[in-house]
Amino acid sequence: MDGHKKVPKRISQTVLNSLKGGVVPRIGLPYITVGRKSEIEALLHDVDIIAEGGASFRFIVGRYGSGKSFLIQTIRNYVMDRGFIVADADLSPERRLQGTRGQGLATYRELISNLSTKTKPEGGALTLVLDRWISAVQNEAMQETGLMPGDPALAAATDRKIYEVTAQVSELVHGFEFGRLLSAYYQAYVNGDDLAKGKVARWFRGEYALKKEAKEELGVNIIITDDDWYDYLKIFSVFFRLAGYAGMMIMIDELVNIYKIPNSITRQYNYEKLLTMYNDALQGKARYIGMIMGATPQALEDKRRGIYSYEALRSRLAEGRFSKPGARDLLAPVIRLEPLTAEEMLVLCEKLSEMHAGLYGYVRRLTTEDLAEFIKIEYGRIGADQNITPREVIRDFIELLDLLYQNPEMGLAELLVSDDFTYAKSEAVSDNREEKFAEFTI
Repeated sequence: MDGHKKVPKRISQTVLNSLKGGVVPRIGLPYITVGRKSEIEALLHDVDIIAEGGASFRFIVGRYGSGKSFLIQTIRNYVMDRGFIVADADLSPERRLQGTRGQGLATYRELISNLSTKTKPEGGALTLVLDRWISAVQNEAMQETGLMPGDPALAAATDRKIYEVTAQVSELVHGFEFGRLLSAYYQAYVNGDDLAKGKVARWFRGEYALKKEAKEELGVNIIITDDDWYDYLKIFSVFFRLAGYAGMMIMIDELVNIYKIPNSITRQYNYEKLLTMYNDALQGKARYIGMIMGATPQALEDKRRGIYSYEALRSRLAEGRFSKPGARDLLAPVIRLEPLTAEEMLVLCEKLSEMHAGLYGYVRRLTTEDLAEFIKIEYGRIGADQNITPREVIRDFIELLDLLYQNPEMGLAELLVSDDFTYAKSEAVSDNREEKFAEFTI
């Protein structure tokens, strides 16, 4: 964002409120993105591979508050602009990759409920995508045949085109039932039967608990389960491509929740699922699909409980001998986030002060020298060079902007030493502290 580009107030409000609360805003990220150019370019290289029918799998690794979730959200916005469908979810004690009490299925449901497109970026896009697909097929059939709506010959031509898609989907694992349900959705759409459409959508969302119920209501003797939910994402990625999208990007953050599972066998089952997904992407068993996973260094590297405790993953993901800070292999499956520099933080503070002034309608008072002084003090705290994170600096800075706005008689130097302004305590100093701050999402 340059200083002259006006940010809509609605976006400014959302961005500042989110950042002050320690979470990543869903909108407005292009206005405040700094640094991370290499990481973004590496991830966008994957996007081209996916759009050509390939698959990709990346881990983004960074401490709490380092900008991990920020980068994931930034990529989410980029790929939606490029015609991708995006599904994202945070893992939690109730949402895992595998579980005995529906925790894997809970992750699938979260991903499908967060299904987003450029025209519906806030999620819930499943039925919109299905309806858009059918409408596009009808228009195509009309243009090719020159027939008018209501003509039985046009209906037959549309049926044939729908069948071409369902037949291709049917060739995949579990694809036969999926294809049948796509046909059922199409028939319900043509007949204006919203109830039947709703039942099919419910099945796609993984909301049928019993095969018996699905059989009675939809005539299919199968439901999406904890064990096979990932197979259905692979089918969706092919279907979305056939429906006119570039591909599908799946983003799963907070892998630390697998690391925190107390039972070692349950943890191993989750890492096994992770390995399956990783191997599928690299061996070409998945198409038009990308996966980005967010993890802390500890959740990756801990040889007792982390991803590296599962030897098959450790041998695939461990870095070679040549990677080091400043010379990272950004084509490797693991992208490690290096801390933002003080210079990059200065640029970010400039953007935030412009945004704050625009939102509250005042002339920006803080000079670049003032901002440099603030950054110098933040980075000058004991241990800050090791432990300070963008989240802490941002929260401190927005607090400072709020106080300056509310106390116009005070200057920056005055506020920095006053009792009104209290620095955020350095987060994630130790492993135990890392766990404590798991609820934050930047």
